[in-house]
Parts: sequence; C-alpha cells; structure tokens
Amino acid sequence: MQTITIALSKGRIFKETLPLLAHADIIPLDDPESSRKLILDTNQEHIKLVIIRATDVPTYVQYGAADIGVAGKDVLLEHGGQGLYEPIDLGIAKCKLMTAGPMDAEINYFEQGKKIRVATKFVNVAKRFYAEKGVQAEVIKLYGSMELAPIVNLADRIVDVVDTGNTLKANGLKPMEHIADISSRLVVNKASMKMKHDEMHHLIKKISEAV
Repeated sequence: MQTITIALSKGRIFKETLPLLAHADIIPLDDPESSRKLILDTNQEHIKLVIIRATDVPTYVQYGAADIGVAGKDVLLEHGGQGLYEPIDLGIAKCKLMTAGPMDAEINYFEQGKKIRVATKFVNVAKRFYAEKGVQAEVIKLYGSMELAPIVNLADRIVDVVDTGNTLKANGLKPMEHIADISSRLVVNKASMKMKHDEMHHLIKKISEAV
C-alpha cells in the first residue's frame, strides 16, 4: 500500500477532525498537544499525520508534501486554492470572515477618493473585497491581535474571523460587513488523487460518510 500523508493543524481543527478520522479507522498514536513530533504515526501503518501551522496546510498539499489536509475556508480563500481539490465541506470549526471597526463607524462613510487602512492577516482577501466595492484600501499585514489596530489608530478597519464577536465587543469594536461563511474543508493534492486513486478514494468516502 502506498503511504498517505494527512496535513492537520493543532487545536480546534485537530480535535474536531479526530472523530472523522476515527470513522475511517485512523487513530493517531501520539497526541500533538503533548508530543514534540511533527509527523505522527497512526494505527494504519501506511497513513501518517503531519502537524503544521493552519496557514501552511494548503501549501503542503498543493506541492505534494501531503496528499490530503484539513484547512479552514478562510485560509483557502487567502491561499487561492491552486493545485487543490476541495471535495468535502466538513462542517467543523464554523465562524464568519468579516470586516470590523469602531462602534460608531458606518459602512457607507467612505468619501470619494478617501483611502482607508485595513489591518488583517488575510491580505489577499481584504484587497479583493475592497477592490470589488471600489474602495481604495491600504492593507496592513498583521499576524495577531487585530483588534488593537483601530484602537491605536493603525487602521480604520480590520478583516478577521468572528466567532461570538465577544473579543470585538470587549475592545470597543463591532462586526460590520460579511465576507464569507467559514468552515473547515478537506483538500486533496490533484496528483495524489491520480497516483493513489484507490487509497484516496476510500479515505475520502469514509470521511464523507462521517460528515
């Protein structure tokens, strides 16, 4: 049997993917939260799990370093999805990708020719979103604590994933425009789908049943 490598990220996605893998009779032999290993063995000798940053999952799968992976739609929108099949919406780790701003901000406040500053880690998504609205946006890349940007006047808006909205509220911000509904997707390397067709097809079918 050919080896199949599955790319996962630690935390919520890993925990919520475990029952889906269990349905396909794949049980990791180590816990990524306590193990320092980056490649985990499973009870299936030919199936390995690689534990990487969520934002890197599509890249590993695109270039064939992993055959299959689980990534949030937010990450896939930012990545662009080149070289990937996206066969299943797993319906886990749900949230929304939104713009947010100060409590007194208005959506239609943009004056003609006025440029706004937007802080986000989703640079490509933000650029596309504001370009489609015909709004001139200077996008500033941040890696965390987005909510701080409007408070210290680094940006007028942020683009971020919103779950309950409590963090925004606690920092004097409100969700504003809806960009996309987010959930985790199964992504598959196109070449692996051809070269390891039987194994991949079986795995996708089992995970699909669990969903």
